[in-house]
Amino acid sequence: MSKLAFIGGGNMARSLIGGMIARGHSPGDISVGEPFAQARVGLAAEFGVHASADNAAMVAGAEILVLAVKPQKMAEVCTALPTLGHSTLVMSIAAGVTLAQLRRWLGPGPRLLRVMPNTPALVGEGTTALCGESGMGEADFVAAESLFASVGSTVRIPEESLMDAVTAVSGSGPAYFFLLMESMQAAAIEQGLSPETARRLVTGTALGAAKMATTHSAGAAELRRRVTSPGGTTAAAIAVLEGAGMTKIVDQAISAATERGRSLAAEQEA
Repeated sequence: MSKLAFIGGGNMARSLIGGMIARGHSPGDISVGEPFAQARVGLAAEFGVHASADNAAMVAGAEILVLAVKPQKMAEVCTALPTLGHSTLVMSIAAGVTLAQLRRWLGPGPRLLRVMPNTPALVGEGTTALCGESGMGEADFVAAESLFASVGSTVRIPEESLMDAVTAVSGSGPAYFFLLMESMQAAAIEQGLSPETARRLVTGTALGAAKMATTHSAGAAELRRRVTSPGGTTAAAIAVLEGAGMTKIVDQAISAATERGRSLAAEQEA
């Protein structure tokens, strides 16, 4: 098996490590560079992996390196690493950090992939977008897909310029659904339902709707139309949402998140 190294042992790294071990990857082939002692102890106890504050020691000999640190720390972490050769495939999961920036900080040696997972990966239902430098080999994409398939599904993005939109839609997207669910639960309670009943109704409905959208050939618009009988209760609710400009609000929200992703990259240059 490939030797796998992580820099950063937070929630996303932990979910990937757990997923890989569940799929048969040996804990002895996984190392984690993590600055916090409590996190290192937890990683070693839960997964049996090597964990150390010495990033250089953890990446030594790694065939795949996952950079799972905050965007604001990426330059500092990358420039402090030992020189990496072409035999190392580096995957960054930091929003707003471009391939060009990674190349500048890591030098000419390693192969580079920019990756955007989302938080449902923590429960094995993530959606991860992959984008590589021009000329990236098929084997590298397959290796990345194998890693992130352990926590959900993957999609390849052909142009890096689209990655900020990917971040806005799927990286940030779970929060939009959580906000809608939160609002629906509050409204249900206002109508007299108990908090627990409201929670179960809303979460169950969200899960069922998502499954329908992924398993039916009809798109979301058609599925919505099928539920919306003329003059019925659903039509009354949809009319309020459309009257409030829901479509425009969502468009503005996605645009704002996309622009923020672009500005994150610019901040790394400051």
